[in-house]
Amino acid sequence: MTVDDWSAGATIGGRPVPGQPDLERMRRERTARLQVQLEAEGLDGLVLLGSSANAYASGALAPGEDSGRAGLFRSVTVVVRGAPAPHLFTPFSDGAPPELPADHLHGPLFPDLEDGIAEFASALGDLFGGGARLGVDEQTHPMLRSLGRYEWTDAAAVVAPAKIAKTVDEVACIRHAQHISELAMLEAQAVLRPGVRQSELSGAFLRRVFELGATSGAIDPIWQVMAPTKDAGPWTIHGDIAYPAATTDRFLREGDVIWVDAGINYNGYASDYGRTWITSNHPRPTPRQAAQFDRWRAVNGAVLELLKPGVTAIELTRAAIAANDGVKPWIEHFYLSHAIGTDSAELPLIGTDLGDEFDERQVMAPGMVLVLEPVIWEEGAAGYRSEDIVVVTDDGWLALSGDRYDPFTVAA
Repeated sequence: MTVDDWSAGATIGGRPVPGQPDLERMRRERTARLQVQLEAEGLDGLVLLGSSANAYASGALAPGEDSGRAGLFRSVTVVVRGAPAPHLFTPFSDGAPPELPADHLHGPLFPDLEDGIAEFASALGDLFGGGARLGVDEQTHPMLRSLGRYEWTDAAAVVAPAKIAKTVDEVACIRHAQHISELAMLEAQAVLRPGVRQSELSGAFLRRVFELGATSGAIDPIWQVMAPTKDAGPWTIHGDIAYPAATTDRFLREGDVIWVDAGINYNGYASDYGRTWITSNHPRPTPRQAAQFDRWRAVNGAVLELLKPGVTAIELTRAAIAANDGVKPWIEHFYLSHAIGTDSAELPLIGTDLGDEFDERQVMAPGMVLVLEPVIWEEGAAGYRSEDIVVVTDDGWLALSGDRYDPFTVAA
């Protein structure tokens, strides 16, 4: 396996980061990690209904679905302690990994339905005896009423420790997902001009990501026109949601400052593209906007200068705040950084409202992925926001996202 230039010399746990992921090896290593955590927690197995947990535990692909259908036509993955492969119950058998044993691939179950719970209980009964201790990520009302023979606990105690540090192939998947997003965003940005609708940008982006090999969408593209003040903007602090729920047909106007956010999935792994754009036929930041970007770069640079194994999250937050003249450079109720994997946001979470004590206990380790998203805000003049993705390596960090910030430029 060759190593592309983007990852040359980078190692995680002594292993080079590949240019392209070995998907079968990745699934095998994830199964091994879940088995280690099952043993550590003393659980007999896992019953996983959520899409991201399914993607992690089974490696199965499933089409993107709206929320009204996803709960019914869902896959269920069951992991039995000591078993070499998971059991996959799915209506999408063509998405099953090719190496999954035939007797571990089953038809769909319907744990959300009263008339489906008996079959669900029978399938579990074939794998576990009464009184088994099982981790579960979601429990439907029929499950709660009908499956009292098992001792249920939160599957996060198993899944979260397995996921927090990525394998080299997981890192390669995240990099590939991000690269798809970035290439598609070049096409969307070429469409951007005064008079274009937000939905036209979404159309350009979504068409291109699937042409480039995305396996599903993850985050509906967001083209948030930022008001100059928080009171007029989409801020959680005054009861609004942080971003609009869906793309609209709003027309974009000359000078609109847009915070862009979108994500897709590649073999179960999410991307996270975040940038600030300016709507114009000839976009050019004002001196004030350029200064906001320069400050954002300084904050990001201060964090990356420290980032390596053994550094704590609190050290990173303090460096970010110091680089912003003592002001916390991220949005209230959000964070300096989150991770990404089969979920768009997962551990480690840095700079949350859980406080300094939580950050003091978070120690960076090889394989941890950080999506750095500081925000530089000036009340009355809006601000600058972008997202950069990096992974902690054995001796530092490796960028998983590109370094284009058009129409903002980086000084030599």
